[in-house]
Amino acid sequence: MTHLETEWAEVAGNTFIIARDAGEVWFYASRGLEEAALPFAKPMTCKGTLHSTVGLLDGAIRLAFERTDDQPAKPDPSLVRYIYSLVGAYYTSKDTPRNLLRAAKRFKEIGRAEVGHYLEIRAQEEAGHERLALKDLYALGLPAKQIVANCQPASVQPLCALFDDYCIQDYPMDTIGFSYCSERIAAVKPKAEIEAVKSLLPCGVDATRFLRSHSSLGSEVSHVEETIEFVAELPATDRIQVVQATYRSAVLMAERRRLESIKSEAEIWKELELRAGRKLHLPKGAEVE
Repeated sequence: MTHLETEWAEVAGNTFIIARDAGEVWFYASRGLEEAALPFAKPMTCKGTLHSTVGLLDGAIRLAFERTDDQPAKPDPSLVRYIYSLVGAYYTSKDTPRNLLRAAKRFKEIGRAEVGHYLEIRAQEEAGHERLALKDLYALGLPAKQIVANCQPASVQPLCALFDDYCIQDYPMDTIGFSYCSERIAAVKPKAEIEAVKSLLPCGVDATRFLRSHSSLGSEVSHVEETIEFVAELPATDRIQVVQATYRSAVLMAERRRLESIKSEAEIWKELELRAGRKLHLPKGAEVE
């Protein structure tokens, strides 16, 4: 009989994510002391496998979104919302290389050179991505640097603060969970989403550089695969920490989506103009609803 490896990790609210290398994933809410004898009542100590590890990581993201985002009616795609997302993208990407290198340095200091090396590679791959968002904003005729200098969307602030905190910890393993969560969510954005944005743009305007790079068409898919392979080889205690950080990161990302979806276009545009300190104009033919 083939032995199936099982991994598990406890996340917020006494909920366990349980994954097997055959692909099954469960969520289990513990009810207390009577269940102390269950195998997953204690932290796992087993080795990881690719399938069980991805089950835990993706399960953490799924659970966080199910708990946090009550699925408000998704607004129709609009140029105003896309512009707002680019401003947020600038902030979530501009400090990524710096933060990853901070964590890498710490891991090398404590004798975990393999983790430090992995994070250094990630930092190199993420370098300059904020410039893609700026180029997209400029392509839309907007004063990009003036806007981003004064407008960090409120929904993005908790994410940036969390990532900063993860990367300066004494044992910054949480950094990998945040990075995985960001890349995994981006990697599932389909070509159709990019085409929908393109349909909003004036003819001849290329303003999807950042979106293309952070979608199923970019390098995110390979980054996700590489991270899964790396995490699966980590000790059990590290894998648990990465899963828990992935969950916490996904909670804030789901909350960001929820908050931005309930904001009207008029509110978004007013915020952008206020931060830019001037009246802004959409490309010809586009309107703020």
